[in-house]
Amino acid sequence: MSQTTLQPPQSEQLLSYPLQATENDTLERAPSLLPAEFAEEISKLPKLTRQQCGHLRHFHNLATQPDGDWSLMGSATGQDHDESFRYQMAFMAYGAGAAHYHRLPALRSVFKGLIQKLISKMLHRDVWSYWYLTSQSGTKLDPDLKELRKPWADPVCKENVMYSGHLLLMISLYSMLFADDHYDEPDSIVFDWNPLFWGMGSEQYSYTRSTLQNTILKEMEKSGWMGACCEPNLVFIVCNQFPIIASRYNDVRNNTHVVDDVLTKYKKAWAQRGMISENGLFRKWYQVNQDNVSDGQEISHSAWIMAFMPWNYAQIQSMYHSVSKGYLQRVDDRINIRPPLFANEIRRVAKASKEDADSPSLLEQARKNVEQAPPTQTSRAPLPTFGFVAQWLSEVGGPTDLDPLLRHADQFLHPSWHKGGLYYARDDATRAKWDDDGNYLHMEPYSGNAAIGYARLNVQDGQKKMFDKPWTKEEVLERPCVEEVGLESGVDFLRGVWLEEKRCMVVSLRSWDGEQRETGFVIKMLPVGRYGKYVDGKLQGIDVVEKKGDDVSFEVRVGATDVDVVVMDLGDRLS
Repeated sequence: MSQTTLQPPQSEQLLSYPLQATENDTLERAPSLLPAEFAEEISKLPKLTRQQCGHLRHFHNLATQPDGDWSLMGSATGQDHDESFRYQMAFMAYGAGAAHYHRLPALRSVFKGLIQKLISKMLHRDVWSYWYLTSQSGTKLDPDLKELRKPWADPVCKENVMYSGHLLLMISLYSMLFADDHYDEPDSIVFDWNPLFWGMGSEQYSYTRSTLQNTILKEMEKSGWMGACCEPNLVFIVCNQFPIIASRYNDVRNNTHVVDDVLTKYKKAWAQRGMISENGLFRKWYQVNQDNVSDGQEISHSAWIMAFMPWNYAQIQSMYHSVSKGYLQRVDDRINIRPPLFANEIRRVAKASKEDADSPSLLEQARKNVEQAPPTQTSRAPLPTFGFVAQWLSEVGGPTDLDPLLRHADQFLHPSWHKGGLYYARDDATRAKWDDDGNYLHMEPYSGNAAIGYARLNVQDGQKKMFDKPWTKEEVLERPCVEEVGLESGVDFLRGVWLEEKRCMVVSLRSWDGEQRETGFVIKMLPVGRYGKYVDGKLQGIDVVEKKGDDVSFEVRVGATDVDVVVMDLGDRLS
């Protein structure tokens, strides 16, 4: 590769490059400004919003905390509930993956580094050690249990798909997005069980992507293909969706058809018992030893399921309005989530009376019925309902409904910024989940750290699109991409896309805190050609790619203002 570089105009945003004279003829014939029609087209390419950049920055901030530091991630329920570390890590990875696939597909190293850090955190003992005690089971999970089971520490060898299923999808997503075989190598997934003061010595449990998937599928088979257990004896529909998605990604990687066989058996097993309750919500769980299904009684898990069931998308779409009825309330320009007792009564009265669920008379009747009803026992820990609903609306409802829901979050749920990262702060001071006007108030770490960020970064039908068309190894390795830079550079990335028809790479970036930073990156796998390197529309130099695989390096000074980098094949634009 040969390179010629122009001396740039004076600008605080640009680095100074030494003028070289090796190809002045080409340099002089190149457009000094990005052609107007081209610049206009690029200006129309969408950029990440400040909030979307903030969510990615927050993911990075949490993923790069020292081992054992779980600042902003702690939950009032420890690792037993839906706010646990494992769910936060998993859905930050899914949010980053969705952003890469749908929005910034050229920024390979940015997202590869982030997702790899989240996987590393997922393997930390603090995340999975809960299983040793949980593996003993209990009468709440298995009412016929007569004595506790002998515990085991390996968190993925049996049951516990509420951890293993997410780990499998995280590493399968990583393998698909980056065409990277790291997790196929021996000892690439290792659980170190080494408590200091008790036990019979250190133990290690080692897996690969394929052995982890095979372990989970054997657990699904043991239940008659109803699914693998989460807690002992309980099969949750939602938790089994993630290994199903992972199997699809791995089929594309491995040129196999495992997921087709799995889904055939899975759908047949649930068809015999019914996946949908009479109240129109998804079943919550299946008790293996009792051969019993439990109905869902509120929107949380149904919303979670519908956000991540891309193989069943026609049914998910058809259920959208019927499931949201009563639970979602439009208030001016926002959407609120009603309390489940009130929402369920609205649904009951509407079904009995055939009246519109939003009519004032029906709402008043439902309110009176709830006030007159005897008190009911509430859950020990409130569910992270807002995050589940946000994920569902991002996938199925789209911006028409997601944007009003997020406006509610911005008004009521304490949006906070820390080191350039956006999250919604856990609120222990507010004991009530709803205020006197019925506005949803509850915020916990799962929704605040991960789920709302996922919802903003995903696109409508995002999981469906990824399930239908996972990236193949060949297209990933052949596609031009940006490497050797990450969020640790202190830079946020607003654009990162290769325009094949224009033979052009577009990267937009700014520093997260407004400070001036010199940032470098490398563009790989460009087609053969002469490439003009433009910063904010002004030519900075030319690189000649003599064979595919040659690198084009770039350095730029970034501050508070967006900097637009365009690397364009000059082709017939040379005068």
